[in-house]
Amino acid sequence: MAGQLINPNLLLAVPLAPLAGAAIAGLFGTKFFGNMVGRKTSHTVTILGVLIAFIISVKTLMMVMNGDAYNGTLYTWMTVGGLKLEVGFLIDSLTAMMMCVVTFVSLMVHIYTVGYMKDDPGYNRFFSYISLFTFSMLMLVMSNNFLQLFFGWEAVGLVSYLLIGFWYTRPTAIFANMKAFLVNRVGDFGFILGIGLLLAYAGSMNYADVFAKREALAQMTLPGSDWMLLTVACICLFIGAMGKSAQFPLHVWLPDSMEGPTPISALIHAATMVTAGIFMVARMSPLFELTDTALSFVLVIGSITALFMGFLGIIQNDIKRVVAYSTLSQLGYMTVALGSSAYSVAVFHLMTHAFFKALLFLGAGAVIIGMHHDQDIRNMGGLRKYMPITWITSLLGSLALIGTPFFSGFYSKDSIIEAAHASHLWGSGFAYFAVLAGVFVTAFYSFRMYFLVFHGEERFGKPHDHHEHADESEEDSGHDAHHHGLAPGEKPHEAPWVVTVPLILLAIPSVLIGYMTIAPMLHGDFFNGVLFVSESHQAMEELHQEFHGAFAMALHAFGTPPFWLALSGVISAYYCYMVNRKVPAWFYGKFHAIYTLLDNKYYMDKFNDVVFAGGARLLGGGLWNIGDKVLIDGVLVNGSAKLVRWFSTVTRRLQTGFIYDYAFMMILGIVLYLGYLLLSPMIK
Repeated sequence: MAGQLINPNLLLAVPLAPLAGAAIAGLFGTKFFGNMVGRKTSHTVTILGVLIAFIISVKTLMMVMNGDAYNGTLYTWMTVGGLKLEVGFLIDSLTAMMMCVVTFVSLMVHIYTVGYMKDDPGYNRFFSYISLFTFSMLMLVMSNNFLQLFFGWEAVGLVSYLLIGFWYTRPTAIFANMKAFLVNRVGDFGFILGIGLLLAYAGSMNYADVFAKREALAQMTLPGSDWMLLTVACICLFIGAMGKSAQFPLHVWLPDSMEGPTPISALIHAATMVTAGIFMVARMSPLFELTDTALSFVLVIGSITALFMGFLGIIQNDIKRVVAYSTLSQLGYMTVALGSSAYSVAVFHLMTHAFFKALLFLGAGAVIIGMHHDQDIRNMGGLRKYMPITWITSLLGSLALIGTPFFSGFYSKDSIIEAAHASHLWGSGFAYFAVLAGVFVTAFYSFRMYFLVFHGEERFGKPHDHHEHADESEEDSGHDAHHHGLAPGEKPHEAPWVVTVPLILLAIPSVLIGYMTIAPMLHGDFFNGVLFVSESHQAMEELHQEFHGAFAMALHAFGTPPFWLALSGVISAYYCYMVNRKVPAWFYGKFHAIYTLLDNKYYMDKFNDVVFAGGARLLGGGLWNIGDKVLIDGVLVNGSAKLVRWFSTVTRRLQTGFIYDYAFMMILGIVLYLGYLLLSPMIK
């Protein structure tokens, strides 16, 4: 087959290099093996491991662009009947692109962490975790079968649990990582059901084998119902994506995950973990294309997430939470593209978003460093002259996020809006409205944060009455008693070079990558044979007809509704927060009920607490009271002990120690035996 030029041993080095770095830092750099290596060794080996993975990933992408590919098994774990459980790699254009994005963003985060976590006592442990996370994500995107996909899926969930709760002495961090873990288990339950259905009826866990039987699967119904089997399987798979990619209503874990250090916000919530669900649905495009019902479900869920999560970003005052809700909204955009059968557009936005969202998260971290770990944007202002590099890179990231023409986010975001408009699936009308309205909302909350942080009056170094986030999201390297905020007379400062260099390196693709890659990725043959689109779904075909080059697309955008909506959002934010600060207060007074609804996040936390957490507590209580107390403790453990004690009591009474008792028992036994011998012929 084509692709034998790609050396599987070289591919194996991509996930194993970060794993080796994680092992060295996690074992020899911690108390586990007596702190045998220091901080310098820990960050050197982990950065080197990710750098090796990135270099090989770039080389692999170049080979794939030359027509090479690889799909093979590296290790057979076990064979059960006709079922093979294997570890293998599928290297095509989708995988190679994801490998480059994951390793590049991870490399930037690793370098950034050297400066950001320099005073943290868990320095070595943190490097071990983020390197282990990179290994897990690479195993997920490189898999060629559902078993390895599920391994990577659960591994990124586990490591994200460790990272979100990195500062494990904080009750809020422990609550946040447990919340993320449990909400993802809800999604993963649907995910494993979908895999189980495909395994049961396709008889294989290999992607190629399952895809080869997709036409037959599309004709089957779920036993005992008239539901189409493939529809149920695809919806179950997407429920897994809803948990991992934080789609409504399984989105509640992501904002709280800001409890972890800022570098993991960039790593997990920009380029890797939250995009795993988007990647998975794109990989499963041969299956989703055969069920319009599943696609409509995906479309509606993505629309709700894109619009309503954006509204929540408007009222946030914690700098990281504003960016977190932005991530939720943009994940909704990607999901809308998936539901519109524009898989290449979804993956394209995944790539562009990874760069500018990682840039915004790391920029927020640089601001937090400069503000002495104060995260409330109401306590900032005027940082432009103190932090010029952070200012300009954050501005570029914000412009990319709102879809400014010629910036990378414009090309992918505008394509999603066009795809939703061109789609004829049920729910596409609402989807088009949601992504169009989301343009104004995104521009408003993005530049609200930008203006409050970098422009206007300097509000730092003064007493404030609004520190509601101080206890729940403070970045204090694990020391809760540490002073937060700048003291009177103290000024912000630019972050060290290990923090600012990654910002600059991420800003470059945030501006240029969309212009450079839209033609081959969306309108060329980059994804040919990888992402499947049915002839009945015409969204991509209409996009092809309207595309006349990246430059012409950007020029045309200046006369389209998305541009004017984005510009209106920026102007509105400027007026409300730079010109007339009374406007937000007026809105708060007039629409207090809406503000309360948004402040309580649509009460979805309470819904999840009652339904999912409450259900888990009810189930756990039932298992504890009935299963553990009654069956295990009462019947099996205590019951068996009582039975042995009763039997012992009975047998003890037969052992009196007197000879006449034993003689009587012997005579009685002889009499009974003789009676049996005499009576047995008569009975027969």
